[in-house]
Amino acid sequence: MISPLAYVNPSAKIGQNVTIHPFAYIDENVEIGDGCEIMSYTSIIHGTRMGKNNKIYQGSIIGADPQDFRWKGEETYCLIGDNNVIREQVIINRSIREGQATHIGNDIFIMAETHIGHDCNVKGKCVIGNGVKIAGDTEIGECVIMSSNSMLHEKCKIGDWALIKGGCRLGNNVPPYVIIAHNPASYYGINAVIMRKEGFSEDQIDDIAKAYRHVYQCGTSVFNALRRIEADVPDTPIRKSITDFIRNCDLKIVAIPQELM
Repeated sequence: MISPLAYVNPSAKIGQNVTIHPFAYIDENVEIGDGCEIMSYTSIIHGTRMGKNNKIYQGSIIGADPQDFRWKGEETYCLIGDNNVIREQVIINRSIREGQATHIGNDIFIMAETHIGHDCNVKGKCVIGNGVKIAGDTEIGECVIMSSNSMLHEKCKIGDWALIKGGCRLGNNVPPYVIIAHNPASYYGINAVIMRKEGFSEDQIDDIAKAYRHVYQCGTSVFNALRRIEADVPDTPIRKSITDFIRNCDLKIVAIPQELM
């Protein structure tokens, strides 16, 4: 299952039923799990640890050296989970910090020409569109959709189940369950259509909508909005996920559009 025209370093650990196509490059200190497929002209760079059943398309570079002047050659890692599809010419950088890693979770679809910077943590079941740019030290929650050509600034977070519209430039944290659109990026509603398809109840969706009306549509501070949410919305795990996210970000979330002030 390994083409004689591919380069596979003798120290690389290759699992069972792995297919490596012609002209792929597998570096030293690489681990590739069972059932993976590495397409032609793909490079898997040292420090990469890949789980099972991943498919990496042509021209991608997984575990690339960090594009950060703070990195001075430290031994760092890129950890890829299971069941991911990584399309053409995607670049994923390793960490810049000794012994640490960039993390890509499970069941993620990463479309062509996306760049994921050092020390990112992309959690499971995300869809990352064509040409998305994700800077270093960022975190992307479960089931997030980042549409094509959107951009995430360093040290920012996106909460679970958020939907980022195409071309958005995010310079602040995005709380869970919302839709963000336009430039400057602003609140566009909650991600109700996707959540309904994935089994959220109408009561849960109503609670999310009510919470974000306090945050984005009442013309009050984020601090006061949190107090209103806790007084008005039932105490559930969903409410807690919203309030905890905003508090953990020091109340710094993506801007409120002027017409909703």
